[in-house]
Amino acid sequence: MSKRVRRAAGAVLAAALLLASCATGERVLDDPAGRAMGGRQAAAHRVEHLRVKVLETLPHDPQAFTQGLEMADDTLYEGTGISGRSSVRAGPPGKKPTVRATLPAPLFGEGITVLGRTLWQLTWRNRIAIERDVTTLAELRRVPYPDDGWGMCFQQSAHRLVTSDGSARLTFRDPGTLAKKGEVTVTEGGRPVTELNELECAGAAVYANVLPTDRIVRIDPATGAVTANIDASGLLRGDEAVPGSTLNGIAAVPGTNQFLVTGKFWPRMFRVVFVPA
Repeated sequence: MSKRVRRAAGAVLAAALLLASCATGERVLDDPAGRAMGGRQAAAHRVEHLRVKVLETLPHDPQAFTQGLEMADDTLYEGTGISGRSSVRAGPPGKKPTVRATLPAPLFGEGITVLGRTLWQLTWRNRIAIERDVTTLAELRRVPYPDDGWGMCFQQSAHRLVTSDGSARLTFRDPGTLAKKGEVTVTEGGRPVTELNELECAGAAVYANVLPTDRIVRIDPATGAVTANIDASGLLRGDEAVPGSTLNGIAAVPGTNQFLVTGKFWPRMFRVVFVPA
């Protein structure tokens, strides 16, 4: 093939990829094979309005500044924040953790997610992420993380991490290196939904707490469109609220349609289902 023909073919391919990128809600940052990761323009979605229905109330550590919450098999993992008080712990839901690891100051713990035999833990503005052994929670390594760490979950179907940074953006990352692979802006009715905090990947959807509200949104990660607004207000009694006691923490219960939800400094955790409002 001549250089002229190769250049022409390359131009056609580049134009096709440009058109594809303009037609998707998901922006591909790095795709050396020249394949877009898929997705559709964030078109008009019917947004469901749901509320939480409490099935069970469980105790929760009122000193825990909850930043990440996730269940794997029968074990609940929780990451907590605040410099000098940050930790990650694991154990049965509603019971005292059986394993716990602390982060030395000035590290400020943030979101967590489990990937088989390991667990990732983000830090807020310390510019590092920590990989841990999922059984012992022992630190295995630290990797650079140039963004603010907020929420994190593992989307198994796409074999990628999904992270938040407090903006309206979800970033997709390589599960082994945390390198950015793409991103999408979360919108509702064409408007960005900011302050996305703790994340939970469940099926094809991503659930996100919206700081500092009692609102959880369900997101289509292919487009960034909000597909459901979930009202989680009224879970905490007025006399239980303390400064900073914001709803934050959502974990899908494996094999069910149930979730565990809690908040920063909350004395209780709730097993819930989402039902029409």
